[in-house]
Amino acid sequence: MREPIEPSKPAPDFWRASLWHTLERDAVGRHRPTDAFLRGWLERPELVPPEEAGPAERALHAALLRDPRRPITPVSLLALEDPGARENWELFAAFRDHLLAHPTLEEAYLALFSDGPVRLPPPFLDGLVQPILRGILEQKRDPFRARAAECFFRPQRASVVEGTVFLADEATVERQARTGGLGRLGELLVQAQAPLPRVELEVLRPENAQSYWARADRFDLVLDLGFGREGLDALARVLEAWIHHMLDVAVRIEPVARIRDERWSWHVGLDAEASAILNALWAGETLDEDRSARLLALFRLEFREPSLVLPALRGRPVYLGLASEASGRVRSKPQNLLVNLPLAAAG
Repeated sequence: MREPIEPSKPAPDFWRASLWHTLERDAVGRHRPTDAFLRGWLERPELVPPEEAGPAERALHAALLRDPRRPITPVSLLALEDPGARENWELFAAFRDHLLAHPTLEEAYLALFSDGPVRLPPPFLDGLVQPILRGILEQKRDPFRARAAECFFRPQRASVVEGTVFLADEATVERQARTGGLGRLGELLVQAQAPLPRVELEVLRPENAQSYWARADRFDLVLDLGFGREGLDALARVLEAWIHHMLDVAVRIEPVARIRDERWSWHVGLDAEASAILNALWAGETLDEDRSARLLALFRLEFREPSLVLPALRGRPVYLGLASEASGRVRSKPQNLLVNLPLAAAG
């Protein structure tokens, strides 16, 4: 059974935009939504009425700021002047109502994948994952784990340099390419067709690790997933913590260089491409060099309590994979670890 959380020295403050600081926690560390959390969502650029917004949208936004739990009726949505704004508010209403139908963010997130097809777009799913992870990381002061956890809710760009995999935040890469690291000035230079300086993002290393806390919300540090490096081990530890927090199941996860197991019985892809690659390998297919190179990391998962596993798979490991798309994009699906493990209760 899950043990009550014990007070510990808090990690340096980070990820303020996750709104984790506005949540309440129950005795076992799960997160209860609050009015402040909902207001934080209402203050995001997608929902703040722009200057050209009509009176109905402004009135709806103001009313929800006063009472973020008040009903959002179909009539109030139909009254909105702009179809794009109406769609945004419909999505927010579905997200908020689903969240308030469950005691905690964790239960709301799990229900999204057990109650039928997921209809919320990725920003809403990420908006649940990030504060949950922020709470998990509060118990461990480790910048490598914090950077590895970013992969759960922010798309990454993978590159391979001399056989070592590096992950950089996709939005940061795109912004740096657009501005040369010079912000608005860089955008103006691009418009003027002036050359921009080449920007090299910094790799997270032991010697600069403590700088993570001051720059965490910039998402500008690269994660080194080289075998035997701190980043790969940190990702394994975050995967363990995510499963334990969400499912109350203790596991041990270790990176592996390859799968050498004649009795390979179960695997879980941490993203859609990894799932497809692992399925192909398990079926005995031979992958071409390009597709093989997309498999960025492999892990071996073992359950600490074998009785929780389906009887036919007790004592057998589960292999996990992380992969990139052909474009180099890495979009993880942390829900895969919650719904695809061979747990007896789920069988």
